[in-house]
Formats: sequence, structure tokens, C-alpha cells
Amino acid sequence: MFIIVGLGNPTAQYAGTRHNVGFDVIDKIADEYNISVEGRKNRAFVGTGMIAGRKVLLAKPQTFMNLSGESVRGLADFYKIDVETELLVIYDDVSLDVGQLRIRKKGSAGGHNGIKSIISHLGTDVFQRLKVGVGEKPDRYDLADYVLGHFSGEDRETMEESYKRAVHAVELLAAGELEQAMNEYNKKVKREE
Repeated sequence: MFIIVGLGNPTAQYAGTRHNVGFDVIDKIADEYNISVEGRKNRAFVGTGMIAGRKVLLAKPQTFMNLSGESVRGLADFYKIDVETELLVIYDDVSLDVGQLRIRKKGSAGGHNGIKSIISHLGTDVFQRLKVGVGEKPDRYDLADYVLGHFSGEDRETMEESYKRAVHAVELLAAGELEQAMNEYNKKVKREE
């Protein structure tokens, strides 16, 4: 089983915010592969299906971002997965330009509380991540206010394109093509002026 977790906050008030891009990518994957993510397990909405010939579990933890690790650890234990090779976490990154993707096989939390929680609960920082850039916060903005804010119209279009690229990146990762995915998607994408 390959577990693909998108991070975000539950409840309608957070829908479409920068911090919920992980949920948005999961929704795009679910649409693309006709996977219903309405089951419940380990405090997450979940759904199973096939991607690139591999059985996958899509998950959207409902614990709120800062407690994401509780849900992810429960899923990892339940399915007895090797988190280094059978877990992918998708989340927002303020250090990347809007719509930029970055794939990593390990690393620090980089100030992201959801990832901090997952590292703490798993006891390792070695698991695959797909970071989705939401842009740097403007000066004089509070970081929490920024990530809980919504995209402008232009940025929303950029994000829609980014979600399509993210779905393809996930196909490669599900197929075990980590290096190819990194080579293809860690490049800087030029935005049209």
C-alpha cells in the first residue's frame, strides 16, 4: 500500500486557503482516478484505488494541521507500511513561488507545523514529500494569516496548473520513479507575464 497524505485543515472556513493545498491536490488525484475519499480511518477521510498499477490510499487528516502526525502515524501503523518508501505527504510551502513543485525524499520541517507533527510522531524525517509553493508572505503579514488566506484570481489559475502537474508527479512517485519525478518537477516553472 502506498499512502498519499494531503495536509490541510478541516471545516469549510479553511477550504481553498494556501494551507489547504494538500487537500486540494488529493481532491484532484481522486477526480483523476475516480477514487472516493469519503471513508474514515484514523481521524482522516480516506479512499483506496489504483495509480500506476499500485494500490494507494488517499488521506486527508481531519486533526487540524498541527496534529497531522497523529493521523499519519495511525495510518502508517494500521497498514504496516515502510514510511521511507510507502508514504508521500503533500503540503504547502511558503519558500517556493506560487505553483512551484518540489519533491524531496527527506528533510526538516522547515517551519511547517504539519510536517513537524508528522516527523515527531513517526520518529523520522525520511519520507517522501511533494511541496506545493504558495509564495512568500508579504512583509508586515503574519504568517498564520497569510497561509490561512485565499489565492488571488491570477494565483488561483497558476495553482490549477500546478495541481495538474502534481497529479502527474504523484503517478511517477506511485510507480517508484522518485528520481525521474524529482528531475522532471523540481525545475523552476516560469510564470507567464
